[in-house]
Amino acid sequence: MNSAPNTTNFAMVGLGRMGANIVRRLAKHGINSTVFDLSPEAVAALGAEGAITASSIADLAAKLPTPRTVWVMVPHGQPTDDVINELVKHLDKGDLIIEGGNSRFSEDIRHAAELAEHGIAYLDCGVSGGVWGLENGYGLMVGGDKVNVDRAMPIFDALRPEGAREEGFVHVGDVGAGHYAKMVHNGIEYGMMQSFAEGYELLEKKDIIKDVHGTFAAWQRGTVVRSWLLDLLVRALKEDPSLEQIKGYVEDSGEGRWTVEEAIANAVPMPAITASLFARFASRQEDSPAMKAVAALRNQFGGHAVKKAE
Repeated sequence: MNSAPNTTNFAMVGLGRMGANIVRRLAKHGINSTVFDLSPEAVAALGAEGAITASSIADLAAKLPTPRTVWVMVPHGQPTDDVINELVKHLDKGDLIIEGGNSRFSEDIRHAAELAEHGIAYLDCGVSGGVWGLENGYGLMVGGDKVNVDRAMPIFDALRPEGAREEGFVHVGDVGAGHYAKMVHNGIEYGMMQSFAEGYELLEKKDIIKDVHGTFAAWQRGTVVRSWLLDLLVRALKEDPSLEQIKGYVEDSGEGRWTVEEAIANAVPMPAITASLFARFASRQEDSPAMKAVAALRNQFGGHAVKKAE
């Protein structure tokens, strides 16, 4: 592990695929990081690449010059709460926490208020780009006070894609706004993926269609549906043309549900995104109790045939 003196005041807590690659992209832009994760192997891997390693959050804080900037990249909910609660014990007035996971915007508002009591600043940052962000850059949506955004701008500029800042970075608004925008972004993503999936199934079903992969591939240039998600579907179909190696079971990670909840709370019609979320619920059922009830009702009122359970 690298134990050389740190030359930056930036740290990353959470070294999963996103957190680790953010550290790597920052290093490419001359920003070294102090890193900590509950996995010693993850810490050691980044240490071997030149990052400053820490054995605990207390150790991480001790190795950072002030004012510190600590990026938290762990799962939303209790893991994020635990990290922030531990950081409070070791950070000082004037330090800054950037929460880069997919927390609910309401949690950001609570975190910011609690940290303000200790003089610790807070930004929430929605991050899009997945495993490709290391090379292509990340789309960043930030919430919080402008003075804190300006302070962290060298980090954001290193992480965003090359080119015009406004095409890969936005200061959305107050605390919580960054994750709110990312929530809506992910809801849109749900709808887009569902649309591509339904189109795939129909093309696959029709006997006159002989080249499903080629059809999607031909949409990559010049068409109104061209997108990165389309590129990824083309890649997936090239690797597994009939998708025989994967089961049609799809989890939802929270943001889709929150988007629909916010649509209801604000009386915003959202049929496409809502349907895409419900489609994921349906994918996780071996059999549908609702459709069993429908079949039973049809049998009861009209004597319609039913298919018996095996």
